[in-house]
Parts: sequence; C-alpha cells; structure tokens
Amino acid sequence: MRPRTVLSMEQALSLTYATLRFAQLGWRVIRLEATPTTPGVLPGDPNRHIGSRVVDEDRRSYFIAPNVGKEAIALNLKDPRGRAALHRIVRELKVDVFCSNTLPGRYRELGIDYETLSAIRPELIWAGISAMGPDYPETPGYDPMIQAMSGFMETTGFADGPPTLTGIPVIDLKAGDEVYANVMLGLADLAETGRGRRIDVSMLQAASSWLITTLPLIDCGAAPEEYTRWGNAHRKFIPTNVYPTSDGHIYMAMGSDLQWQRLVQIPKFAALASETRRTNNGRYAERAAIYRELGDVTKRHSTADIASDFAHNKIPHARINTIPEVRELPAIRWRLTSTRPPGRAPIHMQPMAVDLPGARTELSFAPSYGQHTDAVLGEAGVSADERRALRAAGVAA
Repeated sequence: MRPRTVLSMEQALSLTYATLRFAQLGWRVIRLEATPTTPGVLPGDPNRHIGSRVVDEDRRSYFIAPNVGKEAIALNLKDPRGRAALHRIVRELKVDVFCSNTLPGRYRELGIDYETLSAIRPELIWAGISAMGPDYPETPGYDPMIQAMSGFMETTGFADGPPTLTGIPVIDLKAGDEVYANVMLGLADLAETGRGRRIDVSMLQAASSWLITTLPLIDCGAAPEEYTRWGNAHRKFIPTNVYPTSDGHIYMAMGSDLQWQRLVQIPKFAALASETRRTNNGRYAERAAIYRELGDVTKRHSTADIASDFAHNKIPHARINTIPEVRELPAIRWRLTSTRPPGRAPIHMQPMAVDLPGARTELSFAPSYGQHTDAVLGEAGVSADERRALRAAGVAA
C-alpha cells in the first residue's frame, strides 16, 4: 500500500495511538491542534504538559511516544479563516484520511464534519472517535470513565475489593486500533468503489465488543459470580492463578485436564490429585481448596525451581516481570521502536504490534506545538503575507 497523508485533529491517547500506527507505516501524519482562546490555558493537546520534562515545556514524557513521526500544526477552527485554511490543506495536500476525537456535537461548527470535508475531497476516509458515538454528541469520553461504564472495572480486582481500573488504558488503545483497522477497510473499499466513507468509533461499543467472555453468560444461565471480579484467577479454567514462591510470585495458566494430570505427576504436587479433580468441572467445585493447597507448595520453593518444574512438564506459566524487565526480554528488546530528542540519547519505546516489512522503527521526535504550521500552510498555497496575517490574528500558531 502506498504511503498516505493523514490529517488528524487529535489529543489525549485514543486517536494519537491510531495515527502513530499510520506513522509507523511511513505515512505522513499531520496532527492538528487548536490555538488557545482562553487566557491561562496551556496551548494544544493537554497531554503535552503531562509528565517529566523531556526537551521543552510542551514535550513532556506522557506526550512523546504516541506522537513521534508526526508533524504538528495549530489553527483556530472557530474562526472562518481557520476553517478555510483547514479546507485548503485537505484539498491541496490531497489528504487521504481525516481523523478527529473531539465531541461529535462540534464537528459541523468546526467545519470538520464528513459532509463538509467529503465535498472538498470525495475520496476522503473520515474517522471519528467519541465516548458513545454520534448518537450522544455532547458526551465526553476518557478511558477510566468508559472502563467504569462498560463493566471493565466490575470484572477487574478481587471479589472482596472495590472495582478496579486496569493498569493500561486498554479502551483508548482498543478505540485507536478500531480506527486503524476500519481506515484500512475504507481504503480497500475505496480501491473498489472510488468512494470514501465515514467511520464512527464509539469507545463504549468498542470496549463492550470485548465482553465476549462475560455478556453472553447472562443468557446462558450463568451465576453472577461467573462474570464479576475473580482477582488473578481465571473464571473458568482451574487452577489458573498467581501463586506465591519463596522469592516472589509465578503465574500458572491451565487450559486442559491433560495439563492438570501433568501437574499432579510432579512429586511435590502429587497430593493435590483426586478423582473429583480430574475434570475442570470438578476442580471448579473445589477451587478454593486447590488454590490454597497449590500455594502452600509453591511458597516453599523459589520461582526458578517452580518455573523449571512447569517448563519440564509443559505447563504454561510465566514469571511476573516488572516493566524494565519486559524491555529486556529477548523477544521484545530488538523490536523496540525508538526516537531521538534533540541533543539527547535515543528514547526506546514500545514495539510495533506486528512486524511489517518496510515499517519505521525509528521515528522523528514528537513535534513541538505548531512546529509545522507555516510549512504546511505554505505547501497548501497560502502566501507568506497570508500566513503572517493568520498568525497576527491568532488564527494560526
């Protein structure tokens, strides 16, 4: 697929993650931010100002990774001159994909709605992320509130503890992946039909699509305990859980009765065997006792010893790594992407989701606020005098 041009009115994480994936493909990604119209409010994406200072005040640690490999422009779309400049960019740069994660209720007033932009460029693939889709145009959405709304918090944590957030903003990332996947589908359709399309991603709907192991259970006669919090244990496959060792913890995942037979053939675990426990249903009925008995064994041995036993007997397991340890895993280390801040050593970041030939694993550093406004407007045919006037009026930054 040839490189495309993506113009994205983006902030926070959900959409910036989606367009990062395009940048990794070698596509041109131009992120659009607003010019400040409220005194005392820091300019641009609020995430610019979150975390430790990396290079300057508007490129702090929380902003960097999702925004490498991109250009940045700033326009006031509340001003008709700003909207005209945006439309000129869409037309003259032959923008292939336009994205936004602002409130749907603001699309038309900002001149970024699909009807307006597709009239300028009929081939345009248009994608928007919002909390609950265009049917709820004024509802804001952030990952934690959608985790609460979609039941993710209800299924995370321990049964005797409070509902809990996941440690990673999974719904932001899921929504971003849906933009990525559906833009690709839109481009495939474009090749066949010659027409662009509108894509609306609801964070709530995208999150709920992942409830495949919980929502259907309601109509299958399952008890509520089967789709609420189970801590680190699997709700169905027993005795999948975290177990203490003499020097830490280990995770053991058991997906079949055959694996159980292998486990109880290990001498130190032989006492756990019984006729009832030969099947998963039997182990489910005795799960509390199995967790306790298994833990009583593992805590007397080191993590390395238990891991060796599990590995020798083909029982799926994993050490529980810290984030620095994950970075050093042989399967991950050489796949890390990177960027280089001005005058500093490289920053190593997360790997790409999938290895792709020709993909960019070293990307240019995240742009400062409005860094490319003048260049992009010039490329769109806006004269130097016009650009100066737009800056003077606060329409461009």
